[in-house]
Amino acid sequence: MSTGAAPALGTVFRETMLGTLRLEEDAGLVRRVHLTLRVTTAGLLHPQRTVPAVAAGRVRVTGWAGQPFVEGELEISPLARRRIRYRLAFTAEGRRLTLDGWKSVTPRRPVTSMTVLPYTLYEDGAAVGTGTLRFPLATRLLPFLASMRVTRREDATALLAPRWRGEAGRTEVWYTTVTDPVTGSGVWLHHELVAPADGSPPYAHGWAALFPAEGPVRHARFGPAPWAAQDVGFEADGVGVRPGRLTGSAQDGAMRWSLTERPTDTPLFTFPRWSWRHPLLPASHVLPAARALYDGTVTHDGTTLTLTSAPGASARIYGLGNARRWAWLHADLGDGDVLEIVAAVSMRPGLRRLPPMVFLRLRRDGRTWPRRAERTAVGRAGRGRFRARVDLPTWTVTGRCGSRRIRVEVTQDPQRTLTLDYADPDGSVAVCRNSERADAHVLLERRRAGGWHTEAEWDVRGTAHAEVGTR
Repeated sequence: MSTGAAPALGTVFRETMLGTLRLEEDAGLVRRVHLTLRVTTAGLLHPQRTVPAVAAGRVRVTGWAGQPFVEGELEISPLARRRIRYRLAFTAEGRRLTLDGWKSVTPRRPVTSMTVLPYTLYEDGAAVGTGTLRFPLATRLLPFLASMRVTRREDATALLAPRWRGEAGRTEVWYTTVTDPVTGSGVWLHHELVAPADGSPPYAHGWAALFPAEGPVRHARFGPAPWAAQDVGFEADGVGVRPGRLTGSAQDGAMRWSLTERPTDTPLFTFPRWSWRHPLLPASHVLPAARALYDGTVTHDGTTLTLTSAPGASARIYGLGNARRWAWLHADLGDGDVLEIVAAVSMRPGLRRLPPMVFLRLRRDGRTWPRRAERTAVGRAGRGRFRARVDLPTWTVTGRCGSRRIRVEVTQDPQRTLTLDYADPDGSVAVCRNSERADAHVLLERRRAGGWHTEAEWDVRGTAHAEVGTR
């Protein structure tokens, strides 16, 4: 059986531009700029159409420390509007900056107009500098052409649509996890549809949980309530998940929430992409937006937490029920990087005695590693599978793919962990221990010159989202 809309086609390419920047505060000083972008279009490139795109990459500016992460939007319209516009945001030297400019395409100067980008640099809406970037044809044209490829582009809204088609013995989940950047508090919203294995009517239930920086974890449940068919999202017992919006209350208003969601990244498939549309595995997991920003309020017993551009993510699960044993991690690593892990032992006979199967996806600088989701779970020809040691308060995942290897250590402080139980479609009980204020240490190494060298290292304190589940 196949369900869900097929993904649209888009185009991906990498672009490098070199140029200069003149800041008003620099009194004539010219800074050199090196900008590298990975661009993903919302459709196939066509010279006579206007094609929107998202971009992510790095910028290096003379005199500024590091290479800040850059992300934003492009409008590619060489003939319809005769321009290719760039609007990119980044943080450098503690300043939130926006680069805004466009290439003015003209048939009189086709090469120059397609390769020269004049721009203005803004801070808090005020212009603070100007500059020009150029695409170096002699050295970057061939890499640019080699990087261009057609890709399947998933519609994040379509991924919110219910997968259930009336079968008995299924469960479906919509969940969101958020971290307040001001207080460090964590938020967990869990919405679930259960179709009992005995064929009785489906029902919806769930909960909301608040993990404050100080004090005990608070939570409230809603449902069970009758399930009615939905075109997109979740709606039951006054609780809703719609594109860009999460609202609801639980336990007679003991906890209420109203949040808007602004995705800042494309969908991320934790399991193989095909498993979401073809339910051949016991379960599948996907993030409609691997990263998003949330605005709104969460209220518990008269105390209100106000969120403003709070980072988080929303995810979906569909399958036969919970695993026999599992571990999960979502970690925003900063600068647009994100790590997602699901390690699980299946309930199916013959598989329940095997070690946890690991699905690990690291999105870094706009690219996802390993390239194929199943690589960490099954290895290559049965060898090289990633390994997980699932325990509390600390669990680990290690593995190697190609010339890189990774070690992840997750710690869930018992004082920051919430224990909840709930029923599977067959009536058996699963118990999860969740923390929206977990710690994670991630070490990524690369093999060079006969040895392993650190490529990147992240130490996430109190902002990782993690869970361990058991029977």
